[in-house]
Amino acid sequence: MKTLTVKDGERALLTRNGRLERVLEPGRHRLFDLRRQLTAEIFNVVRTEFPAERYAVLKAARPDLAAELFEAVETKANEIAIVSLDGRPVHLMTPWQARVYWKVATSIDVERIDVADDPRVTARHLAMIERNRPTIVTEAVVENHEAGLLYVEGRLVERLVPGRHAFWIAGRKIEVKRLDLRPQAVEITAQEMLTKDRIALRVTLTAFRRIVDPERVVAAVPDVDAWLYRLVQFAIREAVAGRTLDEVLSAKAALDAELRDYVRDRVADSGVEVTELGVKDVILPGEIRELVNKVVEAERVAKANLIRRQEETAATRSLLNTAKLMEENPLLLRLKELESLERLVEKVGRIDLHAGDGQGLDALLSKLVRIKSAENA
Repeated sequence: MKTLTVKDGERALLTRNGRLERVLEPGRHRLFDLRRQLTAEIFNVVRTEFPAERYAVLKAARPDLAAELFEAVETKANEIAIVSLDGRPVHLMTPWQARVYWKVATSIDVERIDVADDPRVTARHLAMIERNRPTIVTEAVVENHEAGLLYVEGRLVERLVPGRHAFWIAGRKIEVKRLDLRPQAVEITAQEMLTKDRIALRVTLTAFRRIVDPERVVAAVPDVDAWLYRLVQFAIREAVAGRTLDEVLSAKAALDAELRDYVRDRVADSGVEVTELGVKDVILPGEIRELVNKVVEAERVAKANLIRRQEETAATRSLLNTAKLMEENPLLLRLKELESLERLVEKVGRIDLHAGDGQGLDALLSKLVRIKSAENA
């Protein structure tokens, strides 16, 4: 005789010579095994699984017993299953999977999701599979300043609105490309090139670009910044090669306008807009820079001399005009003398020049004579 105790939450499978005879419920059992042919295997049946291979054998031998004790869950192609034990989501099953659960002490709920047509994961399902989602779900967050493009098996499906998006990746390739729609600065580092008069220089440029058509951009350009970088390189080389050094240095605005027109014509159909493009720095070799500085200094000196000569000419012309007026008008000459005398009054003291019979003027002249004599002494 054998004595076997099965606890609550357990079941025992009793087999004779490897074949199932019956299932033992919780309690104490006395078994008669004269030839030692009985074997009892105890299983925990609370929220646990049963091996799927053994279930297949048991179902073939005792289908009634298999249906009474177990809940078998099998998924098909393009099907996802969420298994809940006692109302709590526990397992996430991918396509072509099979799992068997004890149902004698646990409530089994299965929610099947067909992902063939719509790969999106709803918010409710995303919350249910929070712990298992890294293996079967891909997630992307699209910011307000971004455009999200959804690709399924390499094919563009739709443009995603800003927000959080999750997709089933079972049996398929899903990719979300995010493009920044804000203006971006592209720095074109110093490019060494020759001018029309065979002078080597280096030019640094700055471009501002903005994506206006994300779908067209991803279809036409693999790397926007690298493509724009090369395009500006070609544009500046062509523009500098057709100009002398003086033209490059003096006509910067015209050079910037030519570069913008060149680049905009070539990016017009790519979904990229170049808002600004211009030369930032022009770097000359050391000896050329010294020569240019000398030329600039000479030009400034010549300009200063010209201005000084112009001022002297204007002053001489003004004196000549004054002399002609005084020659033609004696009264104006007299007024000029009085004006000069009034200036002298400020030095020698105030004397009434308007006194009658020329007395004020005679007194002033006498005082000037005395001052002059004192200075000579």
